[in-house]
Amino acid sequence: MSIQRPKGTQDIIPGTIEKWQFLEEQIRKICSEYGYKEIRTPVFEATELFQRGVGETTDIVNKEMYTFMDKGQRSITLRPEGTASVCRAYTENKLYALQQPVKMYYLGPMFRYEKSQAGRFRQFHQFGAEVLGGEDPLVDAEIICLIWDFFGRIGLKGLVVEINSVGCPTCRAEHRIRLQEFLQERKDDLCPDCQNRFTKNPMRILDCKNSSCQKLTENAPTTLDTLCVDCAEHFAKTQEYLNIAGIAYRINPRMVRGLDYYQKTAFEVTAEGIGAQNAICGGGRYDGLVQEIGGPATPGIGFAMGLERILSVMEKQSVEMLPEVEAPVVIAALGEAARQEGFRLLGDLRQAGMPAVMDLLGKGLKGQLKYADREQARYVLILGDDELARKMVIVRDMRLGEQQEIPLDQIKAFLLNHTKCEM
Repeated sequence: MSIQRPKGTQDIIPGTIEKWQFLEEQIRKICSEYGYKEIRTPVFEATELFQRGVGETTDIVNKEMYTFMDKGQRSITLRPEGTASVCRAYTENKLYALQQPVKMYYLGPMFRYEKSQAGRFRQFHQFGAEVLGGEDPLVDAEIICLIWDFFGRIGLKGLVVEINSVGCPTCRAEHRIRLQEFLQERKDDLCPDCQNRFTKNPMRILDCKNSSCQKLTENAPTTLDTLCVDCAEHFAKTQEYLNIAGIAYRINPRMVRGLDYYQKTAFEVTAEGIGAQNAICGGGRYDGLVQEIGGPATPGIGFAMGLERILSVMEKQSVEMLPEVEAPVVIAALGEAARQEGFRLLGDLRQAGMPAVMDLLGKGLKGQLKYADREQARYVLILGDDELARKMVIVRDMRLGEQQEIPLDQIKAFLLNHTKCEM
């Protein structure tokens, strides 16, 4: 019996990886333009980080984390999301001593134990960004601008930005009381998860995807009904900056997001025509998270998006992903002496920064030209005993179907000159 990859994972193989590389290139480019620096955190962390940061009442912590005891009997968890890890790194490495705010982004695998279904994986990949040390509403607007610009760059259409304010601990206490009073007579009709949330975190009932729970909470009080003066002003200012940036948005008072650390601004970006699960990016402000995990009081805001999800939407919307791949030079050598000279030339071309490959299986000329076709080579260098004796190389232009002889000691300069002209 052959060994297969674990359920809920995938192999990203040549022919597909180029799309990932294209997407990652666009991510790095726009983050650089917005002044965000890359951060890389461990793939696993102490379990307590996610229990305290993400929240023990969330589905991620309750149902989805890959947690195990290591050989030192420490509880370790494969990271289910990136924000808590970034905040831990910010605190542990004393990044709060740098000029604030600190703007960072990450790319990497996350892990959640979920039912295997189309577009959802147990190991998946996220692009996320975090701004730590900035509480001004301008920061909220800028991070939404980054998302909007990124989606525009990669060609996604039919997008909608939804925003809400989930308030702060002060005004959320009032909302909690009102919501529990509203739900008291409906409590027994809620799904088991929401019945559990009723006491621990009733606001998350508004985020339940169960249709019966959604119906029961149709007229429930929202966080916007109880915002304190500070939260209301912050939300109004965020909208003002989004208007200045020309970003169309709509207010969704039922959006509370699925993580406990959110405060004030919460947002999602949805895409039309991709089914019921139409959110492709989400985030919000988490002004208490750094302090919750042992750091100084630090405002923060961030977002995350799944790369598998984005690539799927790009495919559904027929967005072309055209990574710039430089065509390699192929060396076709006939005979052992020519193969040795070809192998030496191969190294020279690579040292000069040119992609160069040759047949490694000892095929004839016809087979080597077919190999060059598959590699989409622009130039093939044909070298046999006769060419070697005359110290010449036949250069075949595969695009034009023409060929010429070039002295062996001039071939590198010839190729460098012609490839520069084509750029």
